[in-house]
Amino acid sequence: MIRVRTGSRLHFGLFSLPSEAAAAWLNQEGKPTVPRRQFGGVGLMIDKPGIELTIERADRFSAEGPLAERASQFAHSYCNSVGINDAFHLRVESAAPEHAGLGTGTQLGLAVARAIAELTDRRPRDAVNLARQVGRGVRSALGVHGFDSGGFLVEGGKLNERSISPLLARHDFPADWHILLITPRDLVGTHSRRELDAFAAIAKQPQDDRTTEALCRLVLLAILPALTERDLKTFGKAVYDFNRRVGEMFRSAQGGLYAHPRIEAIIKLVRLTGIHCVGQSSWGPTVFAIASQEKLLDLCNGLRVMGVAEDQLLLTTACNHGAVVSA
Repeated sequence: MIRVRTGSRLHFGLFSLPSEAAAAWLNQEGKPTVPRRQFGGVGLMIDKPGIELTIERADRFSAEGPLAERASQFAHSYCNSVGINDAFHLRVESAAPEHAGLGTGTQLGLAVARAIAELTDRRPRDAVNLARQVGRGVRSALGVHGFDSGGFLVEGGKLNERSISPLLARHDFPADWHILLITPRDLVGTHSRRELDAFAAIAKQPQDDRTTEALCRLVLLAILPALTERDLKTFGKAVYDFNRRVGEMFRSAQGGLYAHPRIEAIIKLVRLTGIHCVGQSSWGPTVFAIASQEKLLDLCNGLRVMGVAEDQLLLTTACNHGAVVSA
């Protein structure tokens, strides 16, 4: 039997959106130069919620537990891709919610593929190759790279639909920078066909490269230096700004800077408490807040008083290591 445990992925935002009209970046004279990369972005692996599953050989394929059907689909996809004809029993012991902005599909798919690869002694087992075999990393690759390494991640964007964005930077996240997840009930992030349609519509719109330039500047000259110097205040202000600018790029798709007015209200409320680092993860609905443990505990108490249910709040920490695999 093989056991795999992995965390979840927070996505602070993309650098560049797809564009049907622009295949290259422009130089100072306004002429095309190097090929245009799309997507890319910045994110963080967190310890909870996460995926934990076991797999063992069986007479026929079966799966149980949360997201069992999807786990089974990933298992068949991986086996078909690498030519495995064996059968397995999958048991998903715990799983982060789907379509909540936490990258659950990618972590589940990679965990299943890695477990089968370990059990059958198949190689390669790195996350990039596993992602290709189960169809993940189509747009963002933060969760792919995070599965292997954990930590704070910057990916560089992709040149074509088949490629997986390269990892540009990876840093350990400070242990005393705690994370609060706030996930409003009854809200679901954009996914599946709606997500594909949203990106297709965005690609038809003119893209303002000045936004991409500003996002890259924030990462290179604010977020990464502040992380390196453990300057939480500057880091938080820069991440908040980055997240809002990305929201502006997606305004037409999500109807505002954030995916729902309730998300915007939560973010405004968190800001009023003096916490700088707050935003929407991916398409939402999960809101992240990063601060000292003391500040986040006070925030939780305040949110409870305002009627926010306990199951909408989760205190967690960064995950600075890759998936844990054991026999």
